Amino acid sequence: MTAADRENTSLLKEVDWVTILLYLLLVVAGAVSIYAATNQDDVVSMFSMDQYSGKQFLWIGLSFVIGLALLLIDRRIYEAYAYPTYGLIIILLIVTAFIAPDIKGSRSWLTFGPVSLQPAEFAKAATALALAKLFSTYGFSLNNHRNLAIALGIVIAPILCILLERETGTALVFTSLVFVLYREGLSGFVLFAVLCAVVYFVVMLKFAAVIIMGIPLGTFISFIFCMTVIVGMLLFYCRSLVLGRNVLIGYVAAGATAALLIHLGVPVNGYAFFFTVIGLSILYLLWAMLHDDMRKVIITMCFAGVSILFMFTTDFAFNHMLQPHQQQRIKVTLGIEEDPMGAGYNVKQSKIAIGSGGLTGKGFLNGTQTKLKYVPEQHTDFIFCTIGEEQGFVGSTAVLLVYLALIWRIIMLAERQHSTFSRVYAYCVASYLSFHLAVNVGMVLGLCPVIGIPLPFFSYGGSSLWGFTFLLFILLRIDADRSAYGSW
Repeated sequence: MTAADRENTSLLKEVDWVTILLYLLLVVAGAVSIYAATNQDDVVSMFSMDQYSGKQFLWIGLSFVIGLALLLIDRRIYEAYAYPTYGLIIILLIVTAFIAPDIKGSRSWLTFGPVSLQPAEFAKAATALALAKLFSTYGFSLNNHRNLAIALGIVIAPILCILLERETGTALVFTSLVFVLYREGLSGFVLFAVLCAVVYFVVMLKFAAVIIMGIPLGTFISFIFCMTVIVGMLLFYCRSLVLGRNVLIGYVAAGATAALLIHLGVPVNGYAFFFTVIGLSILYLLWAMLHDDMRKVIITMCFAGVSILFMFTTDFAFNHMLQPHQQQRIKVTLGIEEDPMGAGYNVKQSKIAIGSGGLTGKGFLNGTQTKLKYVPEQHTDFIFCTIGEEQGFVGSTAVLLVYLALIWRIIMLAERQHSTFSRVYAYCVASYLSFHLAVNVGMVLGLCPVIGIPLPFFSYGGSSLWGFTFLLFILLRIDADRSAYGSW
C-alpha cells in the first residue's frame, strides 16, 4: 500500500461521519422543503431544472465535490494561508461593493452569466481561519490590549465591507464571533455590556411615546435599569458591600424625595433628576477609589457614563443610521406600529402558515399558504414556515433538534482539538450556525426583525450552501488530523 493510500484510509477512519450524516440530512431535507415551497404542479419532478429544488440539488451535488476537495487538502494549508485568504476576501468584498449590480437595494452579488455568487458568504470561513490563526500565535492572550484590538479588527473589517454593500443582515452574522472571543478569555463583562445595550435600545424605542417626569418612559426605565446595574456591579463585581449599600441608599433617598415633591405639586424634570443622582454617585465613587479596588470602580464608573451616552445616541442611531425599511421592520417587531400589508406582511403570513400546521401539519405539498404563495421569499429566508405548515409542530421540532445536534457535535469537535487553531476555528463555525438558526427562526416567528438571514442548508441558494459547506468541511479536515496536531 502506498503512502497516499494509507493517508486516504486514515482520513476515512478519522473523519467525523456523524457530522457528515447530519449535514446530508439537512441539505436533502432542505431541497425537499424548497420543492414543497415552490412547486405548483405535483406531477413535476423535484429534480427538474425548471424547479428551484432541481437547481438546489445541483448546488448540493457541487457542494459534495467541494466538500471532498476540502477533505483532500492538507490541513496545514488552511493554517498557512489563513491570512492571505482573509486579505483576498476583504479586497473582493470592497470591489464587490463598487462593481456589483443593485439588487433590491443591495450590492453584494457578483453575476457571472446565469450564476450569481455572494462573496460575503465565503468571508465567514476566511474570517474564521484568520481569527484561528491569530489565536494560535505563540504567547497570544486577549488580556493584552493590542491582541484584543487585532482580534476585534479581524472581526470588524468584513462587517464594514459588507455594510458598504448595504447588506446589514449578513454583516450582523460576524458579531456572533464575540462568543468565540469569550470562550478564549474575553471578560464576560463585555457580553453583559452588550446585553445591557440591547435592553436600552429595545426599551427606549418600545416606550418612547409615553412621557413621565418630562422624559419618555423608555428613557425613564433605562435610567432605573442603569442605576440597578451600578448597584449590582458594586456588590457583585467590585465585591464592596459598603459602596453598594451607600449608593443604593442614595438612590432610594433621591427617589423618595422626587416622589414627595411630585405629590406636593412641585414639578420635577426627569433629565435633571437622573443626571444629578447618577452624577453624585459617580463623584462618590471617585472619592471611594482612594479606599477600594481602583480598577473595578473605574470600570463601574465607565459603565455608568457609557450607558448614559448610549441612551442619548440611540434615537440618533435609529433615525439616521438605519434605512427607513429597517426602522419600520424593527418597529413592527417591537409592536410599536402595525403594518400588516407592508413591513409586517411577511411575518404575519408566516405566522399564519406555521399556526395552521398545528401539531402534525397539513402534509407534504398540502400547505395552502405555500401553494397560494401568501408568504414572500418562502423558499429562501422564510423556508421554515413551509416546514411549520406542512409538518406541524412535530416536524418543526425534529428539524430544530437536528440543527441542535449538529451545533452540539461541532462544539464536541472543538473541545477535543489539540491545537488552539483548530479549537478556535470550530467555535467560529458553531457561532455562525447558532446565530443563523436563532435569527432566522426568530424572524419567521416574529421574534426578530426581518434582516434577510437564510436558514443554513435549507434556504435556496448556492452561495449560502457553499459558504457553510466550506466552513463545515474545513473543520472536518482539521479535526481528522487532531492527533497529528497533538504530536507536534
